Amino acid sequence: METRVDKVAEKHKSGYNCAQAVACAYCDLVGIDEETMFRLTEGLGLGMGGMEGTCGAVTAACVIAGAKNSTVEMGGPGSKGATYKISKEIVRRFKEESGSVICKELKGVETGTPVKACPDCVKDAARILEEVVFGE
Repeated sequence: METRVDKVAEKHKSGYNCAQAVACAYCDLVGIDEETMFRLTEGLGLGMGGMEGTCGAVTAACVIAGAKNSTVEMGGPGSKGATYKISKEIVRRFKEESGSVICKELKGVETGTPVKACPDCVKDAARILEEVVFGE
């Protein structure tokens, strides 16, 4: 797979929120059309809950991980454990590189010192997604 990091950055710059930019750039690889993915991830932007939660870009990377890895065994554990492990690695790597996965901490809302801007968050989440989920 050719990297889609620039595509993610373009989507974000054009008005997609952080979650939408990441998820929509990879949705075709997991069999979900872009309009549906756009709607599904709209509420994940701005760090869920107005910067209170996990960065939307990281959350979207985990959404794509689940869509790619799930065996859809709705009555049992199936692939859940493996998918949780993949998501944990995405979160671990992003946090290790950025110091946090919490939107308001990344933006420096309480300290006045931003750690990482949204354009960098979406690019880093996309790169990590590609490495962890798609083996790039």
